[in-house]
Amino acid sequence: SQKSCSRREKNYPSSGGRLCSKNWEIYLKIFLKMAFRVARMVLQTPKKSATSVFAQARKSLHSGRPLSALSYKSALLNAPPTRVTTLDNGVRVATEDTGAPTATVGVWIDAGSRYENEANNGVAHFLEHMAFKGTNKRTQQQLELEIENMGAHLNAYTSREQTVYYAKCLSKDVGQALEILSDILTNSKFEEAQIERERGVILREMQEVEQNLQEVVFDHLHATAYQGTPLGRTILGPTENIKKIGRADLTEYINTHYKGPRFVIAGSGGVPHDQLVKLANDHFGKMGFKYDKSEIPDLPAPCRYTGSEIKVREDSLPLAHVAMAVEGCGWKDPDNIPLMVANTIIGSWDRTMASGSNSGSFLAEAAGKLGLAHGFQAFHTCYKDTGLWGVYFVCDPLTIEDFVFNLQSEWMRLCSNVTESEVDRAKNLLRTNMLLQLDGTTPICEDIGRHLLCYDRRIPISELEARINAVDASTIRDVCTHYVYDRCPAVASVGPVEQLPDYNRLRSSMYWVRL
Repeated sequence: SQKSCSRREKNYPSSGGRLCSKNWEIYLKIFLKMAFRVARMVLQTPKKSATSVFAQARKSLHSGRPLSALSYKSALLNAPPTRVTTLDNGVRVATEDTGAPTATVGVWIDAGSRYENEANNGVAHFLEHMAFKGTNKRTQQQLELEIENMGAHLNAYTSREQTVYYAKCLSKDVGQALEILSDILTNSKFEEAQIERERGVILREMQEVEQNLQEVVFDHLHATAYQGTPLGRTILGPTENIKKIGRADLTEYINTHYKGPRFVIAGSGGVPHDQLVKLANDHFGKMGFKYDKSEIPDLPAPCRYTGSEIKVREDSLPLAHVAMAVEGCGWKDPDNIPLMVANTIIGSWDRTMASGSNSGSFLAEAAGKLGLAHGFQAFHTCYKDTGLWGVYFVCDPLTIEDFVFNLQSEWMRLCSNVTESEVDRAKNLLRTNMLLQLDGTTPICEDIGRHLLCYDRRIPISELEARINAVDASTIRDVCTHYVYDRCPAVASVGPVEQLPDYNRLRSSMYWVRL
């Protein structure tokens, strides 16, 4: 009977039996009231809209459609906070705890190829390779087996200003992962046999890099734009240096640059902040932060930019690879965001995209309709005190001049008559890319570590959003006039580049003579 049905359901509400219609309505009303209260607290909905919200929620439930998510603005403001703690020896610990079942924890070090000299160029990258070859506690085999048994991923990379070691693992294994990172950073053995083995690995890696013409072009671009300065050197270093780097060079580099205030321990995902601070204090708390008078390193001098060009003509190659850039700004410069928006206006394109003729980028439209290039990519590379802002492109030998003409015309247009609609489109695309790049624990962890080294703080997404919103067409014109108009470009090219215009012609096209 209906009565017995109600009594059974009342006594055994968690049973898997069929709910009768009367109790189902009661449970639904209770659930919707609770859901409305939570939604009103989150969205701060006024009480007078209770009826409409309740009706909309009930309608959505009956129709099978999910309730609407938080608005874009609310999502930005309610992002998990980044907590930062500084240990006694200067090591900074920063986390964004999302409560996820996985986590990424890593060590960001303010040391890269920029802190090398002519004699030891390449030692930072060499040291990255040696970190995984055994410590005083673990052999290489034990280290690899421990990582595999955890189901974790251990990785590292070296750039011109930073060296990074990080691990991706389950949140319950964060302590073990951080202990492994501290072991390889503070207790590596640097055995001679392992050094010789890695020397051969790095030399083969250099051969592979030389086959990647994009890498070659950007190395040449840095070499000519920052000639005579540390930023002009490559990350891997010259072959003669790789052949002679030894244990003494590795230990000297560690003693000089691996100090507490230059370390950032970052974590994201299921990483409680207090737990990571305790682990960092246990494993990195004894790291030194002082120098002897004989060990104090010279601070890297500001890297001077030089407008110039380098051509590596090789007619046997089928395509020309060219990069053109002007000097940009450093990380902390307020013009950084407007230059990012201007970079997004230029955009990127290649022949695999079907949107060339209908693209929002005028340069992509010209390249697609006229067949001027196989592809191009705008780039904005930042360092602490300088940067490179430009375009890398690949094209047929006979279309170089036409593409360069369109590229420089687009640059001049940014300085004179860029429109608000273009800026709005670029701002929307920049927002999207910014949020997509933070999708996952590893990108967030990288963002935290990079921000603390570059900005000395983690810039909230809401602040970046506000800074992007503040950019308009007038801002783009002013910033591009300052950095692009009548400035000496740096040019690097590899391949059949006979048709690349002479540098004097390129320089004269960096301004317009108009009434």
